[in-house]
Amino acid sequence: MIIKNIFWDVDGVLANLNYAYYNFLTKHPKYAPMYGNIKWEDLPKVLPIVPKYGALELKTHPEMGKEMDYDFCHSPEFFTNRPLYPHVIETLKELHDKGYRQFTMSATFDVETKKRFLNKLLADVTDFLTIECVQHGKFMHDSAKEDMLKSCFEKYGLKAEETILVDDRIYNQYAAINVGAHPIRYRCEFTTDLPEDLNWIPEVHSMEELKEWLKNNTTME
Repeated sequence: MIIKNIFWDVDGVLANLNYAYYNFLTKHPKYAPMYGNIKWEDLPKVLPIVPKYGALELKTHPEMGKEMDYDFCHSPEFFTNRPLYPHVIETLKELHDKGYRQFTMSATFDVETKKRFLNKLLADVTDFLTIECVQHGKFMHDSAKEDMLKSCFEKYGLKAEETILVDDRIYNQYAAINVGAHPIRYRCEFTTDLPEDLNWIPEVHSMEELKEWLKNNTTME
């Protein structure tokens, strides 16, 4: 399999969104009275994981999902408090040196705010990493990834069949498949198993595992 392009999901793959959620729920003035004492491992009890996501989402809270998501997105001290996972910068640099073109994609409530945050978070690799953000609701598909991938393929002259999407969300695996790219499932904290129809998708649990998969399953020519 020839792979030349890597599209990275940010939240749950490069950056620890679960860390941000935990701090938000336990320290935000509105939610700390309810959740200030929860343990890290109890996050899925507060935010039940629905099958289409396969990972934690504020929107899945049974009563306050929409409200929580709005408050999180409009609280910079929590929204931007998501550290990179281990070895992210070193891995991106190593893959760049090997010749891969690399991109990140995010759908967000405020494109400029998210771009500023990502440029700061990934400052060590922005000389080669292309950061793409889009406003929530701009595209028709449930997953903006499908439309964003198509747009990037056209914008940067990329071939779908030479591209992988590394993502933790289950619905984004379908997005990659629908555009002809190759999905890779990244398993971060609290992710659930793939549904049966997607159990053929490779899963990795770390940057080292991803590099090993690329080494054993792909070529660049």
